[in-house]
Amino acid sequence: MEIWDIFMLGVALSMDAFAAGLTDGMRETKMCPDKLLLIAATFGFMQFAMPLAGYLFGGLFAAVVERIAPWLSFALLAFIGGKSVVEFLSERNKPSLAGLGRKPVRHGEIAVQGLATSLDALAVGVTFLAAETSKSLPMSVFWCSAIIGCTTFLLSCAAVLFGKKIGDRFADNAKLLGGIVLILIGFKILLEGLL
Repeated sequence: MEIWDIFMLGVALSMDAFAAGLTDGMRETKMCPDKLLLIAATFGFMQFAMPLAGYLFGGLFAAVVERIAPWLSFALLAFIGGKSVVEFLSERNKPSLAGLGRKPVRHGEIAVQGLATSLDALAVGVTFLAAETSKSLPMSVFWCSAIIGCTTFLLSCAAVLFGKKIGDRFADNAKLLGGIVLILIGFKILLEGLL
């Protein structure tokens, strides 16, 4: 793994948050800067915290992880990415949010969205453990998680702003793109481990 891979992982992991932020921007007609920052900070913090939690929990199994690191990384990322692709395919025929009316996004909804869109990052923490064990992590897990959190924060800010302006037609495509990028990073890690 290189720093570029961590950044791309951050982009891929933030696609669910991007889609949620886009939807939040579409739902609220008068998105104030404080609400925009709250949404982005919630998503960014959760994407920062979950890989750390996965890393700490995954440490209990370090001896096993060392032997199966490339396969484990591939399996986790392919599963997460595949899940996003399947969700995209199953949701593409659902009716659009355009007819539902626009209403304020509540703080509780933001917290639930932050948690729901970051659960995939928990498994990435185990992937970081595997990469660290095989000496292929470019920096500490804290800084890798910080890159993911900051990337998510910035993309979520942009998503809310875009959602306000362009509507809901790109939300599902973001999920598809994120899934594909996760699968590709998983293949790259597997190939590096095998070679």
